[in-house]
Amino acid sequence: MKASVIKCISGIVFSCFSVSAFSQCEIQNRVSPDGSMQYYMEPVNFYWTSAKSLKGDIVTDKENYFLELQPVPFPEKSVGKKLKADLILKLSNGESCNLKHYDTRYLENDSIMKMLFLIDRQDIDKMRTFEVTEADIDMMGEEGVRTYQFKLHKSALKEQLDCFLKDDEKKKK
Repeated sequence: MKASVIKCISGIVFSCFSVSAFSQCEIQNRVSPDGSMQYYMEPVNFYWTSAKSLKGDIVTDKENYFLELQPVPFPEKSVGKKLKADLILKLSNGESCNLKHYDTRYLENDSIMKMLFLIDRQDIDKMRTFEVTEADIDMMGEEGVRTYQFKLHKSALKEQLDCFLKDDEKKKK
């Protein structure tokens, strides 16, 4: 009886770890508003409290790589469409990456705001090597720059970039 309980618990623990390890590489696709195909992974939580949260993921069109962020709370659409400042990411090695603002979109009857930032080619290698520890988003107005300390899934962006780039390398062979 004791052995079967241990086997059952071991199986549950193994399946939990294997699901979390492999779910990061589930590449999905969607058609963007401009008609091009986008490839992405499910957004993960980087920061969460009852007052604010930040989710995000890597998105690519197979030519460029983007960081898509969903900050909460977010401004109403008329103000949010004016958010054009670049994003500053701080990495675990102490360096920073400056990602250019690409687009801001409101989805599902304006209940979700997604900000898209272009990842420069030189920053891809840094982001594949080091974890992201912080994101500074300029929310304009009275709030100014909102800083999110990554408390959850610090290595998710690194893992997602690896998945996309390994997938691209396989297809080239």
